[in-house]
Amino acid sequence: MTPDDARKVLAEADLICSAEKSALAVRRLAAEITSRLADRNPLVLAVMGGAVVFVGQILPQLVFPLAFDYLHVSRYGDATQGGSLVWVVTPRSGVAGRTVLVLDDILDEGLTLADIKQRLLEQGAAEVLTAVFADKKIGRDKPVTADFVGIELPDRYVFGYGMDIQGAWRNLPAVYAVKDA
Repeated sequence: MTPDDARKVLAEADLICSAEKSALAVRRLAAEITSRLADRNPLVLAVMGGAVVFVGQILPQLVFPLAFDYLHVSRYGDATQGGSLVWVVTPRSGVAGRTVLVLDDILDEGLTLADIKQRLLEQGAAEVLTAVFADKKIGRDKPVTADFVGIELPDRYVFGYGMDIQGAWRNLPAVYAVKDA
């Protein structure tokens, strides 16, 4: 997508969640996670690259001991529809016997997060909890439910706050939806 195309997409998009509402959601999530995990010394795993904005905002608000690592799996690449799950990077930290908190940008169909959770449990994690900035209401059951959810989104193609549209606009502090056709 060219810069001009990206600007046009943003100019025509609908604001779904403002930067202020996004920040409040993350603050609330941090309080919920702290209440549940402050005494556990969890391993926190960021799902790259979409979770980068969410992780960067929430980590400083988790004021308790934790270990941090990341993983990188993708079903989308630069596409707008998911394909096969590809494990790009696995965590370097061992998960056996640990409470693991997985941080991701969005729970869309749930296939990626379900696979991550299953793989971590197979590797011996004592418990795998999940926190997502956004849960998209797609109108059907998902194979996994997030333990912590920041905001709920309509079933539209969204971007911003770590979520991209053809590689663009992950850096926006708010969430937008592509204009319905």
